[in-house]
Amino acid sequence: MRKVMCAVVVLCFMSVGGYAQSVALAFGDLKWLGGEKTLQFEFSYEDMQVGKMSEAEYVEKKVTEYNKKEAGRGDAWKKAWENDRKERFEPKFLELFDKYMSEKGITSAAEGAKYVVKVNTNFTEPGFNVGVVRRNASVDVVCTVVEIATGNKVAVVKVRDASANSFWGTDFDSGYRLQESYAKAGRELAKFLIKKAKLK
Repeated sequence: MRKVMCAVVVLCFMSVGGYAQSVALAFGDLKWLGGEKTLQFEFSYEDMQVGKMSEAEYVEKKVTEYNKKEAGRGDAWKKAWENDRKERFEPKFLELFDKYMSEKGITSAAEGAKYVVKVNTNFTEPGFNVGVVRRNASVDVVCTVVEIATGNKVAVVKVRDASANSFWGTDFDSGYRLQESYAKAGRELAKFLIKKAKLK
């Protein structure tokens, strides 16, 4: 019994450690953020890896698999995979970013913004949930801050392993799992900026 309990504890620590997200300033500084009221955002998915594959390889694989099971299912999945970005992932990222940053007087908006934050997702882990076995979804994003007037890059912030899951175990849809991961990424970026820029 004692050996079983030890094994469970070890597995729990492994699970937590495997999804420990991190945020780091990779370039520049955050002095520019002082006094700003709005930040413009742009999202991209250039050279994104999905699991151990390129995005193109992953999409082709999933479309083929789903269409074999049911005609047209793979095509519908591909459409959802693309549409989820504008309809679910990006809005959730901004929703959580604004939730925290608005407390410091800063929100996401195009009008009046001096800086644009270019958020590129370079890695996606869709995860899975088949009831008894599951893997959390996660995303890695690189946030490049550019001064709009000059085009100068002023900072790069990397958010790695942004992962969130439903505590009720109902996250069977990959779109939902990734939506929550983007929410986590937006939240962690906001918290990082608030702390490192010493916003009051």
